[in-house]
Amino acid sequence: MLVSVPAKRPCASDARSRSDTNIVTAMLFRNLRDEIDATLARDPAARSRLEVVLCYPGFQALLYYRLGHWLWQHGWRLAGRFVSHLGRVATGIEIHPAAKIGRRLFIDHGMGVVIGETAEIGDDCTLYDGVTLGGTRPSKEQQSQKRHPTIGSHVIIGAGAKVLGPFKVGDEARIGAAAVVLKEVPDGATMVGNPARQVLRRGSAGEERPTFQPYGVDPDVSDPIARALTGLLDEVATLRARVSELEAERAGPAAPIEAPAPAPAPRRRRVAGANP
Repeated sequence: MLVSVPAKRPCASDARSRSDTNIVTAMLFRNLRDEIDATLARDPAARSRLEVVLCYPGFQALLYYRLGHWLWQHGWRLAGRFVSHLGRVATGIEIHPAAKIGRRLFIDHGMGVVIGETAEIGDDCTLYDGVTLGGTRPSKEQQSQKRHPTIGSHVIIGAGAKVLGPFKVGDEARIGAAAVVLKEVPDGATMVGNPARQVLRRGSAGEERPTFQPYGVDPDVSDPIARALTGLLDEVATLRARVSELEAERAGPAAPIEAPAPAPAPRRRRVAGANP
């Protein structure tokens, strides 16, 4: 005697789980496509999406980061760190799996880039080679504290720049190459030098966004120290000219030089017996 077994009806939780998985997968591929498009938009050397996937270490480092970050969030801390280490060996870019990175990050060249554990990066940011998002005075007591900077959206950080400390870099800020930033950066500011100094800041938030600036610095913007030294040299030259004028006025007109009187002719002595 055959007994028919009713088919198991799919429960609502299984359907919901499959739906969530599909949504996460779709979002992941969409983010990857956006990052490829961001590379094509900001690097004129990129010619195709396939070239970006195969030949750009910045994009490859983000792939390692996404996987390591997922493992870290799900409690697989050692596995997340190991994936991060593999990404560092393969690309020369070290991103801690606990860091928080937004969409469309572009890491150009990328060799030597370091992004710390508590660092946060907004959307549409650009990092060049040698950039460090690090902390200051590291110690065991700071393990659960915020130690690394928070980078806003549309920020450009030039090659070799170091942003050190738990402060915020405002939206649309520019960090020049080799700058060392140790304090908070306002929105729209441009920072250069060591320690970094502000040289430019754009106007209101409603102002039109400027064109993309490679390496974060406008070549027409001079260093503030150079401007200060140039101003001092100009002031010294002006003061010297004024001092020369005052000395000339104090001396007055020069007195005429009189010719010396002619010396009298020597008198001849008469010798006895000589004719006059």
